[in-house]
Amino acid sequence: MHLSKILPSVLALSTLAACATPGGAPDTTPGASSGAPAPLPNYDWHLSFEPQEAGLAYGVANSDEVKLQLRCATGSGALDLAAMLEKPSRQLHLESGGDTERYPAASEEAGITDGHYAQASARTKDPVFQRFRRLGWIAVWDGETRRTYAAHPQSLADIERFFVACK
Repeated sequence: MHLSKILPSVLALSTLAACATPGGAPDTTPGASSGAPAPLPNYDWHLSFEPQEAGLAYGVANSDEVKLQLRCATGSGALDLAAMLEKPSRQLHLESGGDTERYPAASEEAGITDGHYAQASARTKDPVFQRFRRLGWIAVWDGETRRTYAAHPQSLADIERFFVACK
């Protein structure tokens, strides 16, 4: 899926003006950590359903502050990923609980804000997503910076609902 097709979905999740707060807790410690990060105030995972499509986005509710988005055609097992990065990248490097995956990515300038959108494809059965499903957090590596996106307890069920819908 091309960025021009996923960008409207990202923007559809947001209905208010951009919030200039940084998202995700940067963790510049070398190496992956399997310890659970703490959820950040105002940031959480948000589930959306459209006819025959499900979306799960990490960001600030009712804003265009979206850091990572996962979308699927229901029942497909295939994921379209979109992440906001500071620099252009040819890969999307994800980690959860010690499982890591690197996905080939296309990136382009975000346009509406500083940074770049990186887009990649994945499968729900990939170990990093199965670990995310169990633990409720995932990290995106942006160069040497690791940003963790942890769910608040009330949104853990939405993560599970998303993966059930995607299969």
